[in-house]
Amino acid sequence: MPVQPHQDKQQTILRLDNVSVSFPIYHGGSRSLKKAILSRGSAGRIARDANDRITVDALRDVSLSLERGDRLALIGANGAGKTTLLRVMAGIYEPVSGSVQVGGRISPMFDIALGIDGDLSGYDNIRLRGLLLGLSSREIERLLPLIVDFTELGDYLDMPVRTYSSGMMLRLTFAVATCYEPEVLLMDEWILAGDAHFMAKARERVDSFVQKASILVLASHNLEVCRRWCNKAVWMDQGSIKAFGPVDDVVTAYQAV
Repeated sequence: MPVQPHQDKQQTILRLDNVSVSFPIYHGGSRSLKKAILSRGSAGRIARDANDRITVDALRDVSLSLERGDRLALIGANGAGKTTLLRVMAGIYEPVSGSVQVGGRISPMFDIALGIDGDLSGYDNIRLRGLLLGLSSREIERLLPLIVDFTELGDYLDMPVRTYSSGMMLRLTFAVATCYEPEVLLMDEWILAGDAHFMAKARERVDSFVQKASILVLASHNLEVCRRWCNKAVWMDQGSIKAFGPVDDVVTAYQAV
């Protein structure tokens, strides 16, 4: 079922009800490979479908609801389902069962290179990425001075972005993704690669739009950043929610394991 707009237009909300996602493994055709994969301790995440294809359950019966002012940290081991959950929230992955409801415009920040053309200048990439985020050309031109100022890249914006360092690319990407104060900002942990000065600016901007009734969802292994930026947390384990509640409580439980 695709992502549906939430019926209540008066408040920003993100709601998942019993969402499950699975992926078929198309190259698992040999009997020996199937036997090897299925014999591993997969805790039910790996199975066969009706066509005898191997499938991996990336998410299983995930339910949660976020409302205005919520800043949610997604924590858990590699492969626990954090990034898959972000992509479901963004409408990139469609659940095989369950439903997703979103009220408000979403700005996903999963891939630093998404919508970036290395041969184009920083200015041109600001315009390109803005269009991919659903902004009109008029909106982009109106916001351009604010984006340029936030990046602090100066004359580098006239240069091809293939010459940029990862930190410079991060500044450009974050500035565009947050320039229009999205109602829902979805971030993976690559945003945490910035220098201390940039991180302070980024946190200030995140705090600003959250105070204006927006939602942040951040997937990260950096538990201290999760504590600073978020007020709630989900502990993902093998595609399911193991704990959901105040960030300090969930992080403390996770660290105790």
